[in-house]
Amino acid sequence: MDERTEQPKGESLTHAKSSHNVDLPVDLAGWLTYLESIHPQSIDMGLDRVEAVKGELKLTQSFAVITVGGTNGKGSTCRMLESIYHQAGYRVGCYLSPHLMRYNERVRVGGQDVTDQALVEAFIAVEKARRLAAVSLTYFEFGTLAAMWVFAHSSLELVVLEVGLGGRLDAVNVFEPDCSVVTSVAMDHMDYLGDTRELIGFEKAGIFRHEKPAICADNDPPQSLVKHAEAIGAQLLVRGRDFDFKSTPLQWSYWGPQGVRHALPWPALRGRYQLSNAAAALTVLGQMGGRCPVSINHIREGMLLAENPGRFQVLPGQPTVVLDVAHNPHAAAALVDSLKQLPKAGRTVAVFSMLSDKEIASVIEILRPSIDHWWVAGIAGPRGCTGDYLCTLLQQAGITALSTARDLQSAFFAARKSASEDDKIIVFGSFYTVAAVMSALEDPKQDPKQDPKQDSKRSAQ
Repeated sequence: MDERTEQPKGESLTHAKSSHNVDLPVDLAGWLTYLESIHPQSIDMGLDRVEAVKGELKLTQSFAVITVGGTNGKGSTCRMLESIYHQAGYRVGCYLSPHLMRYNERVRVGGQDVTDQALVEAFIAVEKARRLAAVSLTYFEFGTLAAMWVFAHSSLELVVLEVGLGGRLDAVNVFEPDCSVVTSVAMDHMDYLGDTRELIGFEKAGIFRHEKPAICADNDPPQSLVKHAEAIGAQLLVRGRDFDFKSTPLQWSYWGPQGVRHALPWPALRGRYQLSNAAAALTVLGQMGGRCPVSINHIREGMLLAENPGRFQVLPGQPTVVLDVAHNPHAAAALVDSLKQLPKAGRTVAVFSMLSDKEIASVIEILRPSIDHWWVAGIAGPRGCTGDYLCTLLQQAGITALSTARDLQSAFFAARKSASEDDKIIVFGSFYTVAAVMSALEDPKQDPKQDPKQDSKRSAQ
């Protein structure tokens, strides 16, 4: 499930007449608004409606498919696989979610985000099929089918698909994978997947297939995942048992079914947890070697060139600014571990906000010892928290070094203004949080360095 399914705001909705004599959008902004309106629920677990529309689209799957699920790490694993196969000369499609800045980030062909025109053509095709099937689709389901329509018309050799929520009932799961990956199993989306790791593990194992490689990078997988793989006859490979890695400050090594890889460069994606994702990716490469072989040089190049914005992304300049979309306890713990690798000098200042349906108190407790001062602001929308509510939770955790701002952009600029060159500013808690700061940094009009009229509401406790 997308943590973030917003459409561009403030853009006009333009339409064209369809064959059903009903207005349809003609631009991407209009389509994204339309997608929000055609289904009564943002999340509606099940595959029947997606299968029905897929059947009307008559998509042919001529390329290899790698499906990647997991609580955390799936997006980074997808990006590594895309980068390595691209460096190896394959024409690769990659479907990711959610996006940070532009919807186009979700659908990539040949290492590039697809154009607005390509997405609009795909949305038109899916809408025609949806009406023939006489069903409604959620925003994510519609987007998944549109991505596959783009891929089916792009002469691809391989496609990497990121699961949205869970796995068993996720829209991505209507497409047959040649190899499946579960990167990690932790507590998140409990309202939909269950309130134990065993229940969540079973849902994530739903992307495994009979006699196909099923890779689990969690070195303590739930028994439900293991038993499901055994029950369906999947070829399960578990980190710590069938493959693993070792690291040094300068490089790392991998062992797995295809042997040992020594002197591998650290991935460009920062954070020690990325080695687990990299090990999963290398295991995929080994299992797919008969169909899509790659060389060790392609692996090295792909690891060094892979990018995944907002995942422990360290921006250039001083003070150090880190962007991380961590929004659950498992990801928060990984963020703490990664912060330990940064220089110890100076303070660590947080710019923080989360959605109300997340485990906010648990995330705060995990990060509390690592943060010297907190700047908070609310997130607009039905799922967002107010700054006042976040302050209350922080105070309940015993945190007094905190300030509020009217919005996240103001919080970030205030934190930056008060920081010394040795300080670190950590922007985290949600895709919305990171996207707001990224947007502000890309727009000179929002930066107080260019616009002195900008201010923030500071409430030091």
